[in-house]
Amino acid sequence: MKILICDDHKIVRAGLRQILNQLEGSNIIDEAGNGNEVLMRLSENTFDILLLDISLPDKSGLEVLQLVKAKWPLTNVLMLSMHPQEQYAIRSLKHGASGYLTKDAASEELLLAVKKVAEGGKYISQSLAENLAYHIDEDTSQQKHEKLSAREFEIMIKIANGKSLLEIGSELFISNKTVSTYRSRIMEKMGMDKNTELTRYCIENKLI
Repeated sequence: MKILICDDHKIVRAGLRQILNQLEGSNIIDEAGNGNEVLMRLSENTFDILLLDISLPDKSGLEVLQLVKAKWPLTNVLMLSMHPQEQYAIRSLKHGASGYLTKDAASEELLLAVKKVAEGGKYISQSLAENLAYHIDEDTSQQKHEKLSAREFEIMIKIANGKSLLEIGSELFISNKTVSTYRSRIMEKMGMDKNTELTRYCIENKLI
């Protein structure tokens, strides 16, 4: 099995590699530290599965997912995230991900998810499946946040969590001016003026 791990933290990649080495058979594991490296690796080799973090410095993992599925539609992608919010999972699955797993999952669950996704199946945890069940009958196309791009959505969540523009810029490796521009676009699309309105909206829609 050929596996590509994408996470911007070396220690996380090392931990994932150690767990994946427990898989039976002869496995080839490669690594990428950001979205552009993922695209480069995929242009050079084929992989059975891509483990893709949602929070990356150059592109949102959701943006990378869209690019990957557009150019390499047969690539199986398992999204990894520190965010438990079901809305990230919904967006991931809508854009073609084969699974969604939080980083606090047990190593046994990660191995199970990788095996299932590599075989062409889908994987989400039981608890996440229960949460998603509540959204089956919802018309999400009418929700305001569906208008946002993947990066805008990511930044909105950070703003709603009370992070400053400086903190967001530092986490995403972009300038304060760029974050401010994103905030303006978000506010315009959401029809809001204040951060408190975003926070209230995100709480009411279970985004945070």
